[in-house]
Amino acid sequence: MVVMPARARQRKRQAARARILEAARHAVARSGWKDAQIALIAHRADVATGSVYRHFDSKAELYAEVLAVVSEREIAVVAAIVDSGGPAAQRLVDAIYMFCLRAMRARQLAYALIAEPCEPEIDRARLKYRAALAEQIRTLVAEGIERGEFIDIDARLAASCITGAFMEALVGPLAPEAAPGSRNSKELARSMAALAARMVFRQSAPRLQAVSRGLR
Repeated sequence: MVVMPARARQRKRQAARARILEAARHAVARSGWKDAQIALIAHRADVATGSVYRHFDSKAELYAEVLAVVSEREIAVVAAIVDSGGPAAQRLVDAIYMFCLRAMRARQLAYALIAEPCEPEIDRARLKYRAALAEQIRTLVAEGIERGEFIDIDARLAASCITGAFMEALVGPLAPEAAPGSRNSKELARSMAALAARMVFRQSAPRLQAVSRGLR
């Protein structure tokens, strides 16, 4: 009998786990948390159904990990805009715009990440995701206050209000009963960004592009 070296076994295990996560992400993107079935995930990942539970203790744990992985990607997109140069006000509009646009381009997955009813384990992971997003907005608001671009306000409070505003606004277009493509996604994303960011602007209508040229 040929015994596989420990390092090779570890690589094989990691590869199987990665396939399961990707298959689960695909399933959630198609049908949400409730209807994403473990048997179908296992089939897509080319593993036995029981093998899924050797990597994850429960379906909820698997989905919480999916949420964490996808959320990290979305936070990274926002963080790249936050860390780029230029006026804080423009970057704030751009960050919200890009988050909203990406959400509307993957409606079912975004709805699962933001608002779909789910198990407590998934909801706890979702709250961490929302807090991480708000922290990116807080960093940008604090910079804008220091530069004199934004009103003098508690940056953490402002970030919570801004994040809550655009995420709540997204739920309508992302909801299962909403007709996809009923309105232009870019138009909606620009409107959400302008409205959510405006609450901290010193001017009611600052001279900003609807969104930076590179994000059009």
